[in-house]
This record gives sequence, C-alpha cells and structure tokens, in this order.
Amino acid sequence: MAATPSYLTLHQRGVLVERVRAAQELLRACTVCPRLCRVNRFESRLGKCGTNALPVVSSYNPHFGEEAPLVGRHGSGTIFFTSCSLRCVFCQNWEISHLMLGEEISHQRLAKMMVELQAMGCHNINFVTPTHMVPQILAALPYAIDSGLRIPLVYNTGGYDRVETLRLLDGVFDIYMPDIKYVDPAHARRYSGAEDYPQVVRAAVLEMHRQVGDLVLDERGLAVRGLLVRHLVMPGGVAGTREVMRFLAREASPDTYVNLMDQYRPCGQAYRYPEIARPITQEEFEEAMEATRKEGIHRLDRDVGVRFRHYQWYPAVL
Repeated sequence: MAATPSYLTLHQRGVLVERVRAAQELLRACTVCPRLCRVNRFESRLGKCGTNALPVVSSYNPHFGEEAPLVGRHGSGTIFFTSCSLRCVFCQNWEISHLMLGEEISHQRLAKMMVELQAMGCHNINFVTPTHMVPQILAALPYAIDSGLRIPLVYNTGGYDRVETLRLLDGVFDIYMPDIKYVDPAHARRYSGAEDYPQVVRAAVLEMHRQVGDLVLDERGLAVRGLLVRHLVMPGGVAGTREVMRFLAREASPDTYVNLMDQYRPCGQAYRYPEIARPITQEEFEEAMEATRKEGIHRLDRDVGVRFRHYQWYPAVL
C-alpha cells in the first residue's frame, strides 16, 4: 500500500506555512506544552524545557530498536531532541533529557537531517521527545519538503502534549507514538512533577486517534498511518496497566496497536525512590500482559517481551 504523507498535501495547499506562523507565535509567551511557562523563547531559555526558539538535537541516525512496523529492513530515522518538558526521575535517556546533551542547530540543518535519513533508506522520520520542539519541526519541514522529503513522520512523545498544539499537527504527522506512563495523579506528581499528566495524556491520545485512527500497515508490514501506543510496565503496578488498557479499549479503540514494554530499570534518580529502585519481575510483566488481553487490547508489537529494546541512545555526529 503506497501512501502519500499528508504533510505534502498541506504544503501544496499552502496550509503548512500558516501552521508554521501559528506555532511560532506560541513561542512568544510559550504555551507549546502543558507547563504553560509563558516565557518568550525568542529571548529566553528559562522555561521548563530550557530551550529557545531554535532546534536542539542530541543525535540522529537509523534506529533498529524501535517497534517492528517502524523499523522494517532499513530502520526508523530517529532524531533525538535535547531536553524534555516532563523530566521523569527514571528517564533512560537522562543525558539527553536532564543533562541537556545536544547541539543547537538551524531549521535548515534540521531539515537536512530529515533528508539525509531518508537517503539512508529509513522508512520514516521519527522525532523523539518532540513536544517542546513542535514550532521548530514545523519551521524546518518546508525546507525538507523542498529538498525531497517524502516519507511519513512519527511523533514519538511521552504523552504530555496539549491538545491545542496537537491540532496544529493535524495533517502533518501520519503516525503518532505516545507513551501512557501512569493513570494515578500522585504517581505522576512524584515521578514526573506533573500531577495533571493522566488527564493530559488521555486527552492527547484521543486527539491523536481522531487525527490518524488505528495503525495501518502496508504489504511489507510497515506503518503508513495511525496510532501506536507505548506503555512501560513499572514495579509494583505504578503504571496502572489495567486502567491504561481499559481506557484505550473503551475510549480510543480495541484495535489500538500497543507496545507493552518490559525493559524498565532504575535509571536517572530512580534509586531515590525505593518502590521503583529495581527492575520489574517476570511475574509483574506477565500480569500486565494478562490485564492487557483481558481488557480487549489484542494488537501487540510482535517483539514484546524483549527486554531493554527501546530508549537506547545511539550517538551520532551532528
């Protein structure tokens, strides 16, 4: 099934440039993410993400550790953005999200990265932690299109996204890949400093599903459009797996494609929290898998159960 990425249509209709302008305006008193810092990112880095109006990238390269429908034979073209507006204490990309390992670049350079990854044979452009970089992605996209970009875009997010910002991406991203981390506000506050995370991620996932629907694969098994949800099983049931799957099955779709991830390990500052300062057990993962199936979610990534497969950082020269 050959499909034309939807952003090409927006560009041809002149809509993409309007989205670029609207997103740039969000940076003047930043409301890009739910933190609503309202700093002028053209002049300051004092917001929660600590970045300004230019892209900041930690690495980019073909990635072969992502979900099967993204990887194919030639990999997913990942671009890892520096920083994160969520800042989870157990982040497995601590150097990128907390220590700000990365380089500030121009919009034109970001566009060139996309085209380079396409030239390497990557099946998609996979923006990792894009929430605070939405205006920068949109600003770079016309340059990439004019240079020949023609493959789907993947929005690979922690799920802490404003619906208002996501609406600017309607027709830009063909594939959304959010995490759903927790359903308990107390856990969200304790481990991510975002008590509103559960309500925010629910609204965000429903908006993503409204835009792109269930995941559609081509004859090669590659994703061309749709929603793919990640859920990391955590020690002691912290992630609330059964409630997450119930939400997906009943409010989004029972055909939601899910990667139930078993690679939790105590990274970052997780050692400061005794209840999550250990890997999950096989029994905990099996319980999560049983809950997933009992709630009616049946489309699971085929490599589920392969420990420590995702969220590995592969450095590349910028």
